[in-house]
Amino acid sequence: MKKEEDTLIVFTMQNCPNCPNAKKLCEEVSKEMKIKFKVIDIKEDFLTALIYQVMETPSIALNDETIFFSEVPSKQELKKEIKNRMG
Repeated sequence: MKKEEDTLIVFTMQNCPNCPNAKKLCEEVSKEMKIKFKVIDIKEDFLTALIYQVMETPSIALNDETIFFSEVPSKQELKKEIKNRMG
């Protein structure tokens, strides 16, 4: 069941060639699944990136857990991971 605070976070960097695709994917999935969506540039918010153990982009987190490191999953993979973690 969806919690009010569920948030999908994509970690990006300005010159990352895969980040635009990851951002678009996460935005679409968050709308479809009715959860919050947030983009964090790891150069602008390095502390948050460290908390999530993100050193490469794009990386994707749900709430307080990074679920994909340095990759753009398929839409199906992302939705499956979110559903599994949200219960």
